[in-house]
Amino acid sequence: MKTLIVYAHPEPRSLNGSLKDLAVATLETAGHEVRVSDLYAMGWKATVDAADYGPDASSPLQVARDSGRAFDAGTLSADVRGEHDKLLWADTVIFQFPLWWYTMPAILKGWVDRVFTYNFAYGVGEHNDMKYGERFGEGTLAGRRALLSVTVGGPESHYTARGINGPIDDLLFPIQHGILYYPGIEVLPPFVLYRTDRMTAEDFPDVAKAWEQRLLTLDSTEPIAFRRQNFGDYEIPSLQLKDGLEPVGRTGFGLHVRG
Repeated sequence: MKTLIVYAHPEPRSLNGSLKDLAVATLETAGHEVRVSDLYAMGWKATVDAADYGPDASSPLQVARDSGRAFDAGTLSADVRGEHDKLLWADTVIFQFPLWWYTMPAILKGWVDRVFTYNFAYGVGEHNDMKYGERFGEGTLAGRRALLSVTVGGPESHYTARGINGPIDDLLFPIQHGILYYPGIEVLPPFVLYRTDRMTAEDFPDVAKAWEQRLLTLDSTEPIAFRRQNFGDYEIPSLQLKDGLEPVGRTGFGLHVRG
């Protein structure tokens, strides 16, 4: 297995840093190849601008169109092309980050904004009045798996259906479904640690054991059963879920998970 770890935390001695290091050691010991994109250490530029697209940038800037032209021409900035190469190399992608303000850190969102370019992560396949391309289960990155490893400061009870922050699956849905599943990546159930602000060194061995177990079962873990766009579950062209497919008692984001 070839694994890319995209890591977003500014402190190498943090819990996130320890989980990243443990993932590298565990997977390499098991015989897997591992590459790491340490975004803070790389000084990753989080903002999209004309410099990303070189001579293919227009004025005024048109991000989708310009990124697609630059991708096709091979003129995207070198750092973006490097991340494309890593994604195409990988079988599995692990995203290691803290949940900040209900989402990923800005530097990681900036990685998505710049790396998931038109004609690479979106805009692929046939587009017409009856088909919106190869996405949500198809696309350039199909055949790969991804796992979110997320640290959360608050207790687990705050992130449930009746919890004040809402279900953790709902908070992660825009990342897991909207970013990763969109270009075809199968998404494994996340590894979430709660109340990490109060975690002590004495707690880490149990955390490490649980993390190692998840890492060593990546191949056998069933992905989240998100519905595929072009395989009959949605009306065309509205892309509304067809009547009768709603799981009993399920609403909202959960409608887009089978079973």
